[in-house]
This record gives sequence, C-alpha cells and structure tokens, in this order.
Amino acid sequence: MDVKRKTVGDFHPEVLKLFDKYVHGDISRRGFLQSVAQFAGGVTALSLLDALNPRFADAYQVASNDSRITTNYVEYPSPQGYGKLRGYLAQPAKAKGKLPVVLVVHENRGLNPHIEDIARRLALDNFIAFAPDALYPLGGYPGDEDKARELFSKLDQTKTKEDFVAAFGFLKKLPEGNGKVGVVGFCYGGGIANFLATRFPDLDAAVPFYGGQPSNEDAIKIRAPLLLHYAEKDDRITGGWPKYETALKAAGVNYQGFVYPGVQHGFNNDTTPRYDEAAAKLAWQRTITFFDTHLRR
Repeated sequence: MDVKRKTVGDFHPEVLKLFDKYVHGDISRRGFLQSVAQFAGGVTALSLLDALNPRFADAYQVASNDSRITTNYVEYPSPQGYGKLRGYLAQPAKAKGKLPVVLVVHENRGLNPHIEDIARRLALDNFIAFAPDALYPLGGYPGDEDKARELFSKLDQTKTKEDFVAAFGFLKKLPEGNGKVGVVGFCYGGGIANFLATRFPDLDAAVPFYGGQPSNEDAIKIRAPLLLHYAEKDDRITGGWPKYETALKAAGVNYQGFVYPGVQHGFNNDTTPRYDEAAAKLAWQRTITFFDTHLRR
C-alpha cells in the first residue's frame, strides 16, 4: 500500500497511542521507535514513523499562489511576550468592504505548511486569516517536524501566550477588519483558543479543535461563544470535556460541543493518516457557519 494513502486502520492501536505520546513530548523519538518495533511487522520502526508523519504537499487545498487570495508575512509587536512576532496573513484578493478576522493557532510545531493552508482556506471563505508563528523568536518553523517539536519545547510558554494575546489586539485594530475577531486552534492551538476565551471578554468567537481545557476558575470568565470539537479516541484531551462542559453550563456560556465518534486526535489534519474525511468536513462546515454567525455584521 502506498504510504501516502494510509489511514488509522493501517496501524495497530498501540502504535497510534505511542505516536500521540511522541508528538506531544511524553516520550522521546528513540522511545517511540523502540516501543513500536514489536508492531512493525514486515517494515521497520522508522518506516512506521515516516508513514505517520505529515505529507504537506499531498494535502494542499489552496495553492499559495491562488489568484483568488493574497498572502504575505506580517510582523507585529508583542511587548509582554517575545517582543516581536511574525504571522501569515491571508485574505480575499477582491474583498468588498471590511471583513471579519480569524486568528489561526497552530499545533506544537509552529507555523507549518498545513496551518498556512488552513489560513488560505479561511480566506476563500471570505475571512481575513492570520496565523502567527510561535517559533519566530527561535528562528521560525524549521521545515522539519521533529526539529520544530524540539524548538517548541524551548519556548517560554508564559511569553508565548502573551504573543497570542498581542495577536488578538493587533487583529482587533486591523484596518481591513470589521472589528470582530474569532480564533480557531488545533491541539496546542485549541488550548490557546480556550485560553484566549478566558482572557478576553470581547473575543467574538472561539473554535478549539481537541484543545486542552482551562481550569474551572478560568472557565467562568468566558464570555465568547464557543464551538468545541473533540475526537472520541482521544482520552488525553476528550477526557477533560465533561468537567469543562459542566463549568461552561454553570457560567452560562453560549457553547456547542461535539465529540466525533471513532476518530483520533488530529482528525482534521489532512496531511496525516489520523485524518478522518467525514468528521473533518463536518467539523469545518460547522466552523465556517459558526464564524459566519458570530463575526459578520
């Protein structure tokens, strides 16, 4: 079978669990390779890792030179964070009037090609999308997922969170924007989306994909409407959803939460075998409808 076409069904469940631990820093690369060797069958452990890693070029939905959009890299100040950040700005080429803005927050690898593609997809849906690179203070996304994870672990997360706080303020004042800002984040970025909802009562909408939940004490501060996406086969993150939902109900937050049956953490990422087409399309359709509802005047 062509590794480009592999799905979760081609991997032993324990391999998927070990991979999830590896990409989130719970075990080392060596530890992953040693642990999956028993499940490798007729291939090597390295081949398993290669099959699970992203294949960006095979999953682009919107080309970087698509004439329907414009893209460029923009720097913005972050005085309480790392001082200065850079992000990827995508917007419709022929916008009519001011548009709503969506902050796009990456996973724990920085601004990789997949997240840039997500920003371009939002631009085609008539939003201004801005995706900061948390790794910019350390030289930016290095073009290699393993190196990116290693760099990410070196970030001061207090400063990095302030970098995303600064991004929200930057986008609120964006001249091309209509003054309304939403946030969508994936995994680490989903946690940041939840965090920003606790930080800003004037955040207009937040969509965390399988993101870590805030404490009950912080959850009661949320005023933004939330759309939350979780994977059933993701005990690490989805296990925290019932408690979070109880806190949201107690605080009277306007929220919708969905647990997609039978899918893995990262199901929206179409560059990896954990991608689930049906769940991803449904979650994205819900996301665009949610942003249309809450961000357009």
